[in-house]
Amino acid sequence: MHCPYCARDKDKVIDSRPSDSGDAIRRRRECIACGKRFTTYERVERTERLMVVKRDGTRVPFNPDNIMRGISSACGKRPVPASEKERVVREVEEEMHREFEREVPSRAIGKRVAEKLRSVDHISYIRFASEYYQFSTVGEIQREIDDLADRPAPAPGHPDLFGS
Repeated sequence: MHCPYCARDKDKVIDSRPSDSGDAIRRRRECIACGKRFTTYERVERTERLMVVKRDGTRVPFNPDNIMRGISSACGKRPVPASEKERVVREVEEEMHREFEREVPSRAIGKRVAEKLRSVDHISYIRFASEYYQFSTVGEIQREIDDLADRPAPAPGHPDLFGS
């Protein structure tokens, strides 16, 4: 590991522990050459790329940045912390890799994001759902708002969103 301060590759690990999410090992290192400390993370490298099958049948590589863009767009200027958005992206990514081997329908990703946004922020959820479910009338949006008010957010992983 090259030191970010002096670029030498002589260091020692002074602390090692799992990250908060448990998907990485956090290592605290000290450069033997300059004495400065820095942190590195060790993660599992996925060799198989997950492909997303879009509605029109095209296939593109899975990219968590696309999920973050959709969530950020739905949240707009809502008071949703960046850490919460990142948590949703991370959870969706982990679930998709766990549940699908090579290909995942874009619909499955969108449905999972909608489920998670529903428990994070209702306004962001409605914004995301209106785009994802392609609401075409105010009545459809109103029905979803009424449904949101009438029933609590489903437990994580709940399969029945919008009764579909």
